[in-house]
Amino acid sequence: MDSAALDILRTTFGHPGFRGEQARIIDCVTRGGDALVLMPTGGGKSLCYQLPALLRQGCGIVVSPLIALMQDQVDALRQLGVRAAFLNSTLDAATAREVEDALLDGQLDLLYVAPERLLTPRCMALLDRAKIALFAIDEAHCVSQWGHDFRREYRELTVLHERWPQVPRIALTATADAPTRAEIAERLALEDAQQFVSSFDRPNIRYRVVLKDGSGQRGLLELIASHPDDSGIVYAFSRKRVESIAVQLAQAGIKALPYHAGMSADVRAANQRRFLQEDGVVMVATIAFGMGIDKPDVRFVAHVDLPKSIEGYYQETGRAGRDGEPAEAWLSYGLGDVVNLRQLIALSDAGDERKQLELRKLDALLGFCESTQCRRQALLGWFGESHPGACGNCDNCLNPPERWDATQAARKALSCVYRSGQRFGAGHVIDILRGVESEKVQRFGHDQLSTWAIGADMDVKQWSSVFRQLVALGMLEADSERHNALRLTGAATPVLKGERTLWMRMDPPRASRSRARGRAAAPVSALSSEAGLRFAALREWRAEMAREQDVPAYVIFHDATLRTLADMAPSGLHELAAVPGIGSSKLERYGDAVLQLLQQAHTDVV
Repeated sequence: MDSAALDILRTTFGHPGFRGEQARIIDCVTRGGDALVLMPTGGGKSLCYQLPALLRQGCGIVVSPLIALMQDQVDALRQLGVRAAFLNSTLDAATAREVEDALLDGQLDLLYVAPERLLTPRCMALLDRAKIALFAIDEAHCVSQWGHDFRREYRELTVLHERWPQVPRIALTATADAPTRAEIAERLALEDAQQFVSSFDRPNIRYRVVLKDGSGQRGLLELIASHPDDSGIVYAFSRKRVESIAVQLAQAGIKALPYHAGMSADVRAANQRRFLQEDGVVMVATIAFGMGIDKPDVRFVAHVDLPKSIEGYYQETGRAGRDGEPAEAWLSYGLGDVVNLRQLIALSDAGDERKQLELRKLDALLGFCESTQCRRQALLGWFGESHPGACGNCDNCLNPPERWDATQAARKALSCVYRSGQRFGAGHVIDILRGVESEKVQRFGHDQLSTWAIGADMDVKQWSSVFRQLVALGMLEADSERHNALRLTGAATPVLKGERTLWMRMDPPRASRSRARGRAAAPVSALSSEAGLRFAALREWRAEMAREQDVPAYVIFHDATLRTLADMAPSGLHELAAVPGIGSSKLERYGDAVLQLLQQAHTDVV
């Protein structure tokens, strides 16, 4: 690795050394090579193009689909003394011209551009006149029509190679299985690029999956209570759910804000700004609160409804713990989620091939939820990465679930679905099995069926678990055109014929589930009482600086940097410069203020 790269890493970015594949990637691109980079969220992808842009002649052009994130990225770079700007639809004509002039005058190190803007004749002509160091294509999975964030404009980015063949390109993503990776390389003409695939493992994240308890709010409240004063994200399926949950959390005294596409742009932007600038805000959102989140100190991500795919789940949970400190990914789901998502897929305008792919991805996520194996092992396996299991940081490893021989119960359930005509939902079929003389049972004469009351020895919760897992195993499916009536699939035949033994996950009793919920992720690095007071003072000072400059708090300093400052309590600029995250620009800008604050905090304690 060139010593110039290490020097910039330390003096500009304030990092003592490279992580993982960063050094090799940076060396490849700096020398003029193309690269396709797969690296988990929080793994340091941005540095892989930012640093080569500073080492090469010209300006690095970063193609990003995230207009909302560009401002924060540019703010963060400017704090480091890097000459950065963006071009997107939020700029007025005069400001856009100033950015264009700065590019042509060689006054920019990095320029962020939305793909729609990049592909305009005006922007292409501008780049023809500029000295370009490299092209970085961020969120490269957007090129895949089978991906979860497909952007049509990304398909046209081959023009970068065709028009400027001498300029190196680096495509980066945090979420791509092997087929998507191959598609990225093909669609962006990067077949000959060097590929760098880092581990998808996020060992600092604790994964937990729980069953819905009615509305699911109690479990969510317990989760948030285990993260006092922490920032978090709660993902919900619909706008209505987002609004409802945000209100309930606010009524419980939690600083919660809603975010969804149905809100006005101004309110959405204001809520996102508060989330980024303040500590302890919980954002309740649909997936419209998407990729444009660069906040490093999100301590938990909760899904109160089932996501659509493992890729979406991985990307959304990946917004937790980007700073490497302990964080938690919590998912609550039930049979209703499965039925709703299958219905949405069936009723969509997508072609049959697309629908089948989405169903397979949903089935894979269901398998992950119902699995008794290590969550990390199951999750990484989807991305083609092996893991030995026993990670010690997921619910299945910490509290191994019990299994039971559910073969006879499954045969009863499947037989009852068949004998009642495959026309009814799980609730009615369970009434038949348990011998409940409901009005509906009487009306259809189902108390005369041979399966009437053959499952009276099990309660509603046990039968609900059986039906949920039969759907997850693909032996039953919900017919969206017949009010989600359950019907058998070919996979049910071996069980009905007695040719297959079926073991199922045993749902824990409610009291046990409550205790499990109370076990939060390992605490963020503990501080002494004196260091804790210094940390609180530093956060308050950081919040004031963020408000004055109208930037996210983490742009000033990450929590990890503040924690190190509070723990070390440096007394001079030389000691301060040794703290990770403090480069020369931040040392000059904030050094004296930080030292004065630490000295005052020490005086207050004494």
